Amino acid sequence: MTAPNGPARRRPFLKRGELQAQVEQRRADIEAQVRAAREQFEETQARINARTGRNLLFAAAVGLLLGAILILSLVVVKELFLVLAGVLVAFAVVELAGALRRSGRDVPRVASVVAAAVVLPAAYFFPGLGQWFGVLAAMAFVTAWRLVEALFGRGSTKAEDLRLDLGAGAFIQLYLTLLGSFTVVLTAEEGGQWWTLGFLIVVVACDVGAYAAGVAFGKHPMAPRISPKKTWEGFAGSAAAALITGVLISVFMLGESWAFGLLFGGVLVVTATVGDLTESMIKRDLEIKDISSWLPGHGGFLDRLDSILPSAVAAYALFLLAR
Repeated sequence: MTAPNGPARRRPFLKRGELQAQVEQRRADIEAQVRAAREQFEETQARINARTGRNLLFAAAVGLLLGAILILSLVVVKELFLVLAGVLVAFAVVELAGALRRSGRDVPRVASVVAAAVVLPAAYFFPGLGQWFGVLAAMAFVTAWRLVEALFGRGSTKAEDLRLDLGAGAFIQLYLTLLGSFTVVLTAEEGGQWWTLGFLIVVVACDVGAYAAGVAFGKHPMAPRISPKKTWEGFAGSAAAALITGVLISVFMLGESWAFGLLFGGVLVVTATVGDLTESMIKRDLEIKDISSWLPGHGGFLDRLDSILPSAVAAYALFLLAR
């Protein structure tokens, strides 16, 4: 056998030390790229958090979890929504009562929660009388509780302090329990669970639209003394999202016309904005940023319910109008 012409070629190979050096260099490059990407992400996230005042990732995760529980409670067995609404309102009552107590008002938290927990089932199973008499009874119960406390020397017994305490306790029942009860009254109606789900979707769309437009275009403050981060551009985004979502919900979920959908979205964007600004005024008066920190990225339960509470009243009125 003849040997091939020319010298034999050998495949070049790296020494062990050179190969190890290349592997380490490649790993260092990958780690540097990952570190740079993470720093860029954290910097972007920090800018968004600074502009919106909340942690976007936590807010999205908590929002998705609450949304999933809400949809299940309405679609599977709507009586479960009564339980969910009761829990949310009870937490909000504890938050607001605690915030008022920190500001100097002696509001009985246990009595306030018990009163709210009784009113919502009464409103669900006995709409009308159960709702209104329940709220009046709740206010009377909280008032009597505070008076008994004062009688036994608990808390301030000065007439002015006592008057403010009683007013604060009644305010909680009117603001949280009464407005919150409209969600269960609406849900109790035949087919009402779809109206409740529909108006909640529109309120969420308002929040998302305001957030996206505010971050992207927000320059002109809407109510700087009440809520400095809210802008007219954000409100425009909220209105656009509400009108579009309102039409879709009206046509495909509620079986109403597109014109009713425009009314549905238009009314709810107003009530959602008013509810948001109302809670901002409460926090401003109490000189706090959030009612509580129980929900990461959202503040407290009341920070999530603020737009829903007055919108529930409007949604129920629109339901009666459509029927």
